Order: sequence, then structure tokens, then C-alpha cells
Amino acid sequence: MILGIAVNEFIAYLLMLLGAIFLVGSLIGMLRLPDFYSRVHASGNSETLGTALVLLGLAVYNGFNDTSFKIVLIFIVVFVGNPIGSHILAKSAFKTGHPVWTLKSNGENKVEEGKE
Repeated sequence: MILGIAVNEFIAYLLMLLGAIFLVGSLIGMLRLPDFYSRVHASGNSETLGTALVLLGLAVYNGFNDTSFKIVLIFIVVFVGNPIGSHILAKSAFKTGHPVWTLKSNGENKVEEGKE
């Protein structure tokens, strides 16, 4: 027991807390970053890791049973599918000419058209 909590519950709480931190980081990235591509990058990476950690925490909390097996299967689908979806979304936006945000040398914001 750690702090009056069973070890598997402590590990589950720790994993879910770390996942929540990554999900909040993804939220902040979606709100603060300047353009579409940066936002896709922020949400694709940290959201995948945050969701994976929360799901693994739930699997540890439930123990070794059918529910944990289903949670691990969902984890695998999210861990493989989310980065692929983010990549496809960004690639299609670039191919259709969605503008890319850049910073000029004098500090002004500039939007450049995507090149094929």
C-alpha cells in the first residue's frame, strides 16, 4: 500500500493523471498555436499519448479480465489510428493549398500559400 492506496490503484491513478496532463497540453496547443498544421501536430501527438495513458490506467485499475482486454484493444486502435488520421488530414490540407503560417524576419506574421 502506498499512502493507503493499493499498488495497482496507485499506478492506475498515476497513469490517468499523466494522460490528463497530456490531454490538457493538447487542448492548450489547439487554442494557442497559430495555424492549422501546428494544431494538427499538437493534437495528433499529445492527444494520442494522453488517450493511451488514460486507457492503460483504466486497464490497470480493472485488473486482468475481459474489460481490460477490450480497453487494450481500444488503446491499440487509437495508438495506430490517430497519428495516421492526423497525417492524412494535414497532407490533404497541404495538397488543396491551405496556407502555411510563417514568421517574417522583421517579426510580422505572414501566411504563405501551400505549394504542391
